[in-house]
Amino acid sequence: MPTLFSFTPEEILETIRMVQVENLDIRTITLGISLRDCATGSLKETCRRVYDKITRLADKLVAVGEEVATAYGIPIVNKRIAVTPIAQVGEPSGESDLTPLARTLDRAAEAVGVNFIGGFSALVHKGFTKGDRAIFNSLPEALATTERVCASVNVATTRAGMNMDAIAELGQLIKETAQLTADRDGIGCAKLVTFCNAPEDNPFMAGAFHGPGEPECVLNVGISGPGVVLAAVRQHPEADLGKLATIIKNTAFKVTRMGELVGREVSARLGVPFGIVDLSLAPTNALGDSVAEILEAIGLERCGAHGTTAALALLNDAVKKGGAMASSYVGGLSGAFIPVSEDNGMIRAVESGALSLEKLEAMTAVCSVGLDMFAVPGDTPAEVIAAIIADEAAIGMINNKTTAVRVIPVPGKKPGDMVEFGGLLGRAPVMRVNNFSPAAMIRRGGRIPAPVQALGN
Repeated sequence: MPTLFSFTPEEILETIRMVQVENLDIRTITLGISLRDCATGSLKETCRRVYDKITRLADKLVAVGEEVATAYGIPIVNKRIAVTPIAQVGEPSGESDLTPLARTLDRAAEAVGVNFIGGFSALVHKGFTKGDRAIFNSLPEALATTERVCASVNVATTRAGMNMDAIAELGQLIKETAQLTADRDGIGCAKLVTFCNAPEDNPFMAGAFHGPGEPECVLNVGISGPGVVLAAVRQHPEADLGKLATIIKNTAFKVTRMGELVGREVSARLGVPFGIVDLSLAPTNALGDSVAEILEAIGLERCGAHGTTAALALLNDAVKKGGAMASSYVGGLSGAFIPVSEDNGMIRAVESGALSLEKLEAMTAVCSVGLDMFAVPGDTPAEVIAAIIADEAAIGMINNKTTAVRVIPVPGKKPGDMVEFGGLLGRAPVMRVNNFSPAAMIRRGGRIPAPVQALGN
């Protein structure tokens, strides 16, 4: 093993403690697979090629992941696949409904044993091709009739501006998806992410896809560690904020180095190139595995109080700096996630009235992603959902960062109700939404122009 990954006995013992006490894990290893050579003029033939290629290249992913996790004593929680945006793969067929491709992806994911496969996706920030239109035609049915398939749509970039026609339509599609999965509290929407500035190498679901600049096959790693950072912050209650930033940075360095070690070992055993480490703090419902609790340990009575955005900015920046020192190949999203349903501290903050949707939106200006895994009343108008997406995309476009929305309008639920999704998706308090209508604006459509820095080259 290169000297970069040599560990002292003390560091090994520290890692064991992080795993056993502080919920340290590799959140996901995600195998990116190009499906560009699977595209044909026949959808049936394309489906066959897609299934064969995925099952051939990912056949050993789960087994190798478990072998490496056992060998190093580091849990690898999820094994996943990301593929070329299906709009591009299905377009040569000329079909207007790509649901059969979604079901093919689902069967392939089940065959190789991964929990999610991402890439039922379209990149429409400047407009639609026939393949993009086919994805939009297929989204509600595809998400409702598959278990493992995740979808994403990129509607804006800093250089291209915002496609408001796509955003308006997504408001309707999200509502349709919620209705088709009403018996499961609209869970189909949990598998759909709307992006601004979507990265091509993100290993986290539901937004992962294998971008056009990626190689034939690549192994990307998403690490985590909110519990480790929380423990470090709690050990220094008197440290000023500058010193606290250094403590978080040093902790992120250790976590990232461990993640790259494990990721490179998995890629070597699979015989595929190693891609990137996404060093995001991704919370779970496990005790103490919470980004919100880190913010509270910094000194807030409750996440959502005034000062939350500043504390999150400190945390996100320190995590990025520590990770960048530990790896030359940092990518994906990398920072702090703030999903409501997957973070017990966020759930408590909403229930106590400390955290509103408006404050959550403000926090996304300084975190890694955006408005993630939050539930709203099922009768929320489609135009309001579209406007929420537009606001979040504007934050990403103007600030030249990735932002995203994963919103779940829960049929039959009202503010204050609790929805149980189970597993990794957790549980979500239904949040109050400002229902003053943005419909006239949304109906205007068109494109919001890019900010002036888009003219730089």
